[in-house]
Amino acid sequence: MPPPSDPYRPGRPRPVPGLLVAAERHLRVGLPADLADAVTRSHLADGRCVGWYGPPTPGWRVAIDAERADAPVPPALARRFGTADFWARWTRAECWCKLADVPVAAWWRRYGLGTPTDGTAVWRTLRMAELVVTVGFAAAPHFVPAARRAYEVAG
Repeated sequence: MPPPSDPYRPGRPRPVPGLLVAAERHLRVGLPADLADAVTRSHLADGRCVGWYGPPTPGWRVAIDAERADAPVPPALARRFGTADFWARWTRAECWCKLADVPVAAWWRRYGLGTPTDGTAVWRTLRMAELVVTVGFAAAPHFVPAARRAYEVAG
């Protein structure tokens, strides 16, 4: 999988790089009822979910997205985005949508399954057993990436 975003960019607040490096320690997989106390969750198609249990990160928003690594890529999405590294790209795009509060269809129009290069968020995509999981952080409350600004203008 591609390396995580650059959380060490000069001038960026530095509370989350350690959390990204140790993300596996802060993720749990289980039934939604068992993970109700998670900071944030991502629901899987098989009825389970992945929950984030990292410590508080004042001034940062956190989002996660998870998918089964062996899940077939829906044909319409495969035609549109290809299948190479699909679930890693998908979970990153979903994380950005959650962090930016942008509908996924609006995201696709601007970035496809890519991520902006404006440095407004940091992330890590990792493999946990049969899952692909992306954890993303964005500075809050002023996080308004180019994707959200474009969505708000185009509406």
